[in-house]
Amino acid sequence: MTDSMPAIPPAKGGVVPYLNLDGAAKAAEFYQKAFGAKMVFMQPVDDKGRTMHAHLEINGTSLMISDFYAEHGHSPVAPQGFNLLLTTGHIDADYQHAIDAGCTPTMPPQDMFWGDRYGQLKDPFGVTWAVTQTKSA
Repeated sequence: MTDSMPAIPPAKGGVVPYLNLDGAAKAAEFYQKAFGAKMVFMQPVDDKGRTMHAHLEINGTSLMISDFYAEHGHSPVAPQGFNLLLTTGHIDADYQHAIDAGCTPTMPPQDMFWGDRYGQLKDPFGVTWAVTQTKSA
C-alpha cells in the first residue's frame, strides 16, 4: 500500500451486494438520503466522473458500488434479476421517506400471508428495493 492509497475498511455482513451502476457517486449520495446509508469509503472520481469503489453501510451491513468501466470489460447493463431487502422497524414511514427522496413506488407496504409487512420501490438507478417489517405477535 502506498501513502496515497488509504486503507479500505473491511466489509460487514456475510454476503455483501456489490452494484455496478451508472453514476456510483450519485447513487451513494442518494442512498444516504433515501435509506439512511452512511459513507464508509469512496475512491475519488476519475476524469470521466466515475468511481471504481464506494462502500456504504445500511442497517449495519455493507453495500458496495462502482461505476461501469467498459474499457475493462464491465459494460453498462440495467439492474435485473435481484432486489435489495431492507429490514426496518418503521416500514410505512421509511417507504414514504424513500419515495420523497426520489424512489418510485412499485408495491406499497402491505400485510403479507407469511406474517410480515412488505413493499417494494425502484430507485433512480434502476435497483429494486424490498422493504420488510416483522409484525409483532
